[in-house]
Amino acid sequence: MKLYGVVGWKNAGKTGLMERLVTEITQRGITVSTVKHAHHSFDVDHPGKDSFRHRAAGASEVLLASGTRVALMQELRGAPEPPLHDLLARLSPVDLVLVEGYKRDDHPKIEAHRAVTGNPLIAPEDPTVRAVASDTPLTLDRPVFDLDDTRAIADFILSEVGL
Repeated sequence: MKLYGVVGWKNAGKTGLMERLVTEITQRGITVSTVKHAHHSFDVDHPGKDSFRHRAAGASEVLLASGTRVALMQELRGAPEPPLHDLLARLSPVDLVLVEGYKRDDHPKIEAHRAVTGNPLIAPEDPTVRAVASDTPLTLDRPVFDLDDTRAIADFILSEVGL
């Protein structure tokens, strides 16, 4: 599986870019999975549901399956967060995995940047950021794309990973 990341500070447009890239790339017949890193606690389950009750009772893993989807929830219960490469090993094979976040890992990335956030660019200090997708013109030592030019960004990523 090929791997490419989308990084950026909060409100930089990462999730919107990820969504557009998945749509664009899958429309080309390329299979895509995604990994999203969250810096906070989250829950995909709801109090009162059977699966929530299983976890609350102490289950380490709860697998929820239907004719539509399968979800595996794992409780860390104080164990360290698994590194990205361990999480990738759990995915079914696809052509490309797009990763949102994990900006400190060493895979190639594109940075989403919106000037209005006032945040500094990550790219100048990080050689794994291979390009920037921005809502404002920038002069950098690597490619800069318009944040909304999904087709060009997808072309760049697919070229980078050899797809």
